[in-house]
Amino acid sequence: MEVKTEAIKKENTKEFESLLKEDFKKRVLKEGSIIKATISEIGKKHVFVDLKAKSEGIIPIEEFKISKELDTLKIGSKIDVYLERIESARTGEVVVSREKARRFSSWERMRKAFEKQEEVEGIITGRVKGGMAVNIDSCLCFLPGSQIDAKPLKNFDHLMNVPLKFLCVKLDKTRGNIVVSRRAILEKNKSVDIDKLLKEIKEGDIVEAQVRALVDWGCFLEYKKCDMLLHVTDLSYSRVKKPSELLSIGQKVKVKIIKIDPETKRISCGIKQMHADPYENIEKKYKVNNNYKGIVTKCVDYGAFVKLEEGLEGLIHQSELSWTKKNAQSSKILSPSQEVEVKIIELDSEKKRISLSYRQTLENPWNSFEKKSPVGSIVKSKVINITDFGLFVSIENSDLVGMIHYKDITWNETDDSLKKFKKNDALKAKILEIDREKEKIRLGIKQLEKDPFDFFVNKNNGDVVTATVKNVSKNGIKVSVGQDEKSLFTIKKSELAKDIENCRPEIFNMGNKVDCMIVGLDKEKRKASLSIKELELQNEKIAIKKYGKDATSSGQMLGDILGKVLGTKKKSNKKDKEKK
Repeated sequence: MEVKTEAIKKENTKEFESLLKEDFKKRVLKEGSIIKATISEIGKKHVFVDLKAKSEGIIPIEEFKISKELDTLKIGSKIDVYLERIESARTGEVVVSREKARRFSSWERMRKAFEKQEEVEGIITGRVKGGMAVNIDSCLCFLPGSQIDAKPLKNFDHLMNVPLKFLCVKLDKTRGNIVVSRRAILEKNKSVDIDKLLKEIKEGDIVEAQVRALVDWGCFLEYKKCDMLLHVTDLSYSRVKKPSELLSIGQKVKVKIIKIDPETKRISCGIKQMHADPYENIEKKYKVNNNYKGIVTKCVDYGAFVKLEEGLEGLIHQSELSWTKKNAQSSKILSPSQEVEVKIIELDSEKKRISLSYRQTLENPWNSFEKKSPVGSIVKSKVINITDFGLFVSIENSDLVGMIHYKDITWNETDDSLKKFKKNDALKAKILEIDREKEKIRLGIKQLEKDPFDFFVNKNNGDVVTATVKNVSKNGIKVSVGQDEKSLFTIKKSELAKDIENCRPEIFNMGNKVDCMIVGLDKEKRKASLSIKELELQNEKIAIKKYGKDATSSGQMLGDILGKVLGTKKKSNKKDKEKK
């Protein structure tokens, strides 16, 4: 019985397996495949589709919104869907996707286009890092920034959300990356256009082209959808720093084709070649050291450019602008469009360079100034600048500038001698030195007055002078000597008397006349030291020497002798003063 039962079970199993295999053969559903489905119901959140084989799938309605085909959906419509799983482990339902079906179909079309190098149409949807995102039939592709256009673009707004042609240059199914290029198509089309153009034109032809782009070293022109290069040196025979000085984007200009390279398919053109070279035989028309009239075209940091004729410009260097203003800005002396007379100081036809001078057409103020105001003259001036070492002044009725050193401001040199001056102060000064080679003028203010130190020229150490008390302080007194009352000399408190108890400044009054001795005299440094103490000591030595012997024999004291001597001298001084 058991043997029969086992045989029956085996037979039933074989029969079930054969029936199952037969059933699988009849089924059309296969995971990972694209199948046709019929829309059976359209709900608010889902779309129900009939997959046949007694199967039904549910697709979120958002997938139809992405493809913008929701408005065209109808019950009974046939659509392609992607079968992900025959039976969901969570719900037990068939899992299908409309969006994945579209992507799968699009990927297959992109693969075929990549293999055959066919053009595809897409829309740039937005910016991403390094380039743009492109939607090509539901396939999200990457467009590198270098592949957007054949020429550099600053603005891409005109390319956004409009149908454009692209070429698939890279396709990676594993990573799901697709790289496309718009530049490849443009260059392909341009190559055809330039081949056609090269057959039509030749070197020497004059054509009208449009300025497409400007760069520092030249500009690109467009002629019959082809690019031509116009170098900055071919714009004009005159000096041009940037093409933007003469041209603007969109401007139409006539140019001469100067070179065609069939290998690189590059076309070079020029504007100046349409005119005769003004530097040919220039030596016959213009002579060095001759004066000519011209128009100032441009003022720069290092000088100014002057146009002598069309296409012929010369440079006035900064050093040749003015006799007096060495570092002045050219714009402060000349202005564009100003007609000026210039002298040619250098002419080089090979280097196409002309050096001009503006100042040499004007009278040199140094010649007239030295004749009009020689050394020793007194001139009027105005302060234009104040420095740590002196004053810079503009001399009246002249374009020249002189300098007054701080040591030449006052005979009594002080640290604050410059502080009393300010800009635009009018003052008189004496010309001390004129250096034509260095173009310098040295002036002095103190030289307008007599040097107070002249009083000491014929004096020596030990000489006695009479001084007038001008100021009294706790540290001593200040006195003047001679006829000069502005120059003051200090007699220290310790030098007021021989006796310490008499070294009191308060015993002196303003205007008192005092005799003192020169104890220190430096004529080079213009310094003199005075002392009343040393004079008293000297007088004491003289009195002792003269009267000491008689005083000792008569029994008189030294003080009595000196008192008599000094009293006698004072009386005689009073009498002399009264007589005077």
